Amino acid sequence: MMKPPFKNPRASHNFQGRSCSIVGVGSYVPAKILTNHDLEKMVDTSDEWITTRTGIKERRIAAENEWTSTMAARAAERALKMAKVPAADVDLIITATITPDMPFPATACLVQEEIGARRAAAFDMEAACSGFIYGLEIGQQFIMSRTYNTVLVIGAEKLSSIVDWSDRNTCVLFGDGAGAAVLQNRENSHGLLTTFIGADGEKGDLLYMPAGGSRCPATRQSVDGRLHYLRMDGKQSFKNAVQAMESAARQALQRCELDISRIKCVIPHQANRRIIDAVAERLGAAPEQLFVNLEKYGNTSAASVAIALDEAVASGRLNRGDLILLVGFGAGLTWGAAVIEW
Repeated sequence: MMKPPFKNPRASHNFQGRSCSIVGVGSYVPAKILTNHDLEKMVDTSDEWITTRTGIKERRIAAENEWTSTMAARAAERALKMAKVPAADVDLIITATITPDMPFPATACLVQEEIGARRAAAFDMEAACSGFIYGLEIGQQFIMSRTYNTVLVIGAEKLSSIVDWSDRNTCVLFGDGAGAAVLQNRENSHGLLTTFIGADGEKGDLLYMPAGGSRCPATRQSVDGRLHYLRMDGKQSFKNAVQAMESAARQALQRCELDISRIKCVIPHQANRRIIDAVAERLGAAPEQLFVNLEKYGNTSAASVAIALDEAVASGRLNRGDLILLVGFGAGLTWGAAVIEW
């Protein structure tokens, strides 16, 4: 392999692990579209207010018989089809979600059954909107260490199930969907060059759901108090998102000794157009480097970056050897960035 025009941190510490590449991607969004005009009939808001403040025009809402696991399975099947990998060959399934079908068993186990990946190990992990990037970092460790040959990483959410549809400040932001990636070693490819992930639990109350766990189990009082819906401090979340995404992206680029101008495509978490533009400006990324599908889907949390990656590939934005930057931010607080040679 020729020496690449960038630093590969994975290969710079005398570590003899294999490289890990994304060999297939897929996504799924529900058929039902909820537009801003639809929301005008539900809460005191307007298309103009939502669009100017968020960039969102519509979002997808899961049907009654669609759950996080079913959407995750559909995205997984499409990723496996692109990778030309049968489900029976999957060694591990990692599902990133904050809206599992149920507290247990893991949604990943339900996906395993749904797609027929009979011999795969399976578990869920939670890092909110940063979940897919966290999942890529975890998955590639299994590939690099030669523990597994094929890892399926999924980001999937049914946020409509935890959105308070009477709260105009939050219900306009979120949607449902799933995205997936198949990880394998690809000969003569560097693949995932580096990730940078972080967290700040001190600010966990900026975006959270109060009830439903061991601290506040479901009771008549918790239901009447609407504690089973997500709550968000929008201003502080915005401020922290911009700072954390910029910092994570810079750290990841620095590890690879790359300037932002070398990145073919920047795929940010699709939470708010103002956040995306502010991060891009701070990084010095040109508008044509960004991939944004926020206007169609809103914030799909852990599914966001995964869906956008799949659509960027489908649109022809990426070619083998291109460098891409994924960057996200979520509740926790969590954040992450990944530099990948496609």
